[in-house]
Amino acid sequence: MSTKKALKWVGFWMALAIIFNIGILLIEGPTKASQFLGGYVIELSLSVDNLFLFLILFSSFGIPSAYQRRVLNYGIFGAVILRLVFIVLGITLVNKIHFILYIFGVILILSGCKMMFGHEKPVDYKDNRVLKVMGKFLPMTDKMHEEKFFIKENGKRFATPLFAILVLIESSDILFAIDSIPAIFSISTDPFIVYTSNIFAIVGLRSLYFVLGALQERFKYVKYGVALILVFTGIKLGILYFDLHIPILYSLLTIFVILIASVIFSVYKSKRDEKKEELPLKKVDL
Repeated sequence: MSTKKALKWVGFWMALAIIFNIGILLIEGPTKASQFLGGYVIELSLSVDNLFLFLILFSSFGIPSAYQRRVLNYGIFGAVILRLVFIVLGITLVNKIHFILYIFGVILILSGCKMMFGHEKPVDYKDNRVLKVMGKFLPMTDKMHEEKFFIKENGKRFATPLFAILVLIESSDILFAIDSIPAIFSISTDPFIVYTSNIFAIVGLRSLYFVLGALQERFKYVKYGVALILVFTGIKLGILYFDLHIPILYSLLTIFVILIASVIFSVYKSKRDEKKEELPLKKVDL
């Protein structure tokens, strides 16, 4: 998918989310509409960091871009199912054990601080524990077979690297949900609002992935904005213990400002870094 086409699809999915949000506004009122918008923006912004992980995974396994689309399609479908499970379990827990919201808040703050201040180490995803466990039950090949997830050789079934990538993407989405679902709980615990805002953000991820793939150097500092959003939503949940509430409008404005500022800073810093690299070395007279 070309960057231009991917941008058009990103715009289409965002427009669809806005239309749906207008529908909520007309039917449910401004409060629910604000909650949907807040959940959608949080999920979309947190998804950016997860998409960078997908780029690394595809690169590690040398998966051609022509085959990435199928994996993303299955990955998004799996994410839709997983989100439903996590949201139902999460809301059930919150309703039965209200104190868990404060625990979610602490988890989000720690996750945000780790993302902001942690030092990223090179990871060999081919040596991933999930793949090791899977390899004990399912033999795997080290060669691509077009878009096939499984092949048969000498009457025996083998998984391909493409299936390995799919497993890693789905397992990473489980870890990602640990951050994203509690973050949305800081906006709303209405199952309909939480799930629909998640789904509208998820369905546009494939197109957003191809945009980030082409412009990843421009947006490499956005993760710091994502980290701040995690910390903010964690604080928003944590202060509930003291019966303090941040109004939804202020929450939306804060998230929007953080996200837009991080994008502007990322583009500015990336361009500045590029100019420094392009500067010719001055000759030194001996």
